[in-house]
Amino acid sequence: MPLPSDLREAAEEIGPGVVADRRDIHQHPELGYEEKRTAALVAARLRDLGLSVRTNVGGTGVVGVLRGGKPGKTVLLRADMDALPIQEENQASYASQHPGVMHACGHDAHTAMLLGVARVLADRRAQLAGTVKFMFQPAEEGGAGAQRMIDDGVLDDPPVDAAFGLHVDAERYVGQVSVRPGPSNASSDRFTIVVQGRGGHAARPHRSVDPIVVGAQIVTALQTLVSREVSPIEPAVVTVGSMTAGTTFNVIPDTATIKGTVRAYNEDIRALVQERVGELARGIAAAMRASAEVDYRVGYPVLTNDPEKVELVRSALSEVFGIEAVVDRDPSMGAEDFSFVLQRVPGAFMYVGVRNPAWKVPRPVHTATFDLDEDALPIGVAALAATALKFLSE
Repeated sequence: MPLPSDLREAAEEIGPGVVADRRDIHQHPELGYEEKRTAALVAARLRDLGLSVRTNVGGTGVVGVLRGGKPGKTVLLRADMDALPIQEENQASYASQHPGVMHACGHDAHTAMLLGVARVLADRRAQLAGTVKFMFQPAEEGGAGAQRMIDDGVLDDPPVDAAFGLHVDAERYVGQVSVRPGPSNASSDRFTIVVQGRGGHAARPHRSVDPIVVGAQIVTALQTLVSREVSPIEPAVVTVGSMTAGTTFNVIPDTATIKGTVRAYNEDIRALVQERVGELARGIAAAMRASAEVDYRVGYPVLTNDPEKVELVRSALSEVFGIEAVVDRDPSMGAEDFSFVLQRVPGAFMYVGVRNPAWKVPRPVHTATFDLDEDALPIGVAALAATALKFLSE
C-alpha cells in the first residue's frame, strides 16, 4: 500500500513545533535516570494528543500508546532522553542552562522528533491499521535504560511485532538517511584495573613497587589484544580512557587505576578479549612484583538490524524522500542500547544526517561543540512516521 502523499509536508508543517521542543529540551538537559522534566514534557504532549500514557517506566521512561481505527499489528518507535556530563561551549540562544550537563549526542532531537511522529500519526489514527507504541527511554548513555524499560514491560500489552529507532549522524549532511542490514553498532563493555604496588619516596624507587610503571606496561600490552590476537578482518577496539595515580611529583603512590572500554561485533572475540584483559593485567603485575584486581563489566550487545526490516525502511524512505536520499551505513564501533530491544523483536535502527553543508568541519557528538542543523528534524519525523505506516500497512 502506498504511503500518504502528504507525509513529508505534514512533517514540515509541524517543524517549528519540533524545533521548539528540541530547543526547550536542549536548554534543560538531564542526566540518565534524572530526566524528570523531560519526561513530564513528553507525557503532557502525548496526553494532549489523546494517547494512553504510562510514566515511570524503567525509572523515568514514558510510554505512549496510539491505537488505530482498524485492527492490526503493533510497532514500537523509540527515542532516548538523557544528556551527557559535558560543559557546553556553544553560544546559541538555546544553549544548556545547566552547568556541566549538555545534550551532546542529539537525544534532545530524538525526543522532539518522536513527539512530532506522534502528532503526525495521531492525526491519521482513524486510517491507522494497528497500534503504535512510543518508547521514550532514560539513560542510554551507559545506564541501559532500554533494558530497564523492557524489564518493566515496554514490549508487552500489547506485544510488539517490530521496533524502529533513529539517531542523528553528525558526519552526514541534512537530507541523507542511512541504514544497514545485520550488525550495525558494536557491543560495549568496560573494565577497571586497580594495580596495587607499594608506595615510597620518588628518590628511592628500588624500595617501592611503582604502580604507575606497572600500569604503563599494562596499557601498552592491552593494545596488542586487537593487533595480535584478533583476526585482522574482524573489527574490535580496546581503548584505555583513564589512568589515574598519585598526587604529587615526588611520591610513588600505592595504587594506579586504569579504566577502558572494549568494542566488538563478534561474541567469540568479545569473550576472548574479556578473558585476556584479566590475564594480561594480572600476569604483568605479578611479573613486576605488584598485583592487579580487574573488574570487567559486560554492557550493551551488538545492535543487529533485521534484513527484512531494513528493506522496509529503505522502501519507505525512498517513497518519501527519493531513492538518492537513502544511503548505506558503514559499521560503527559506537554502542547503542536499542540493541536490547532488537534482541527481542525484529526491527531496524537508522541514522539521520544533521550536518549543515556550510559547516567546514563536522560538529561531532560527545563534544562540547556538538550541534545540528534543525532542518533535519522534519526529515527524522517523516522517516519514522513513514516506516511505522509502511510496517502497519503490510
